Amino acid sequence: MQPTDEDERNLQDDYRRKRVRVPPPKPVRDVLSQLLARRGYAQVQTAATCDLAWREAVGAKLAADSRPGAVQRGVLQVLVRDSVTLQELSFVKAKAVKTLARLIPEQQIKSVRFRVGALD
Repeated sequence: MQPTDEDERNLQDDYRRKRVRVPPPKPVRDVLSQLLARRGYAQVQTAATCDLAWREAVGAKLAADSRPGAVQRGVLQVLVRDSVTLQELSFVKAKAVKTLARLIPEQQIKSVRFRVGALD
């Protein structure tokens, strides 16, 4: 039995419908940024930058008794050694936020939240 033209057309139509479309490859820059974010390498670099900016924003004396932490939704979490330092930092909080926003604009810091705890 010989295949007819109609059988051939049906076969080609089936082939076109069932063909798997392969998406184009992702750009290398996207893959690298995802890898850096997943592994946390960007956070290490950001933490070092944030630490330097914090020292400049509040001064060496207050920076010695406090440590900047993570930035979540525009709020910088700061660990403070004791309540006296927390009180002093509350007086310079507005100025510190403005300085941090100027020094590290990529973090988009809008506020600072202090927490008393042991510094390592």
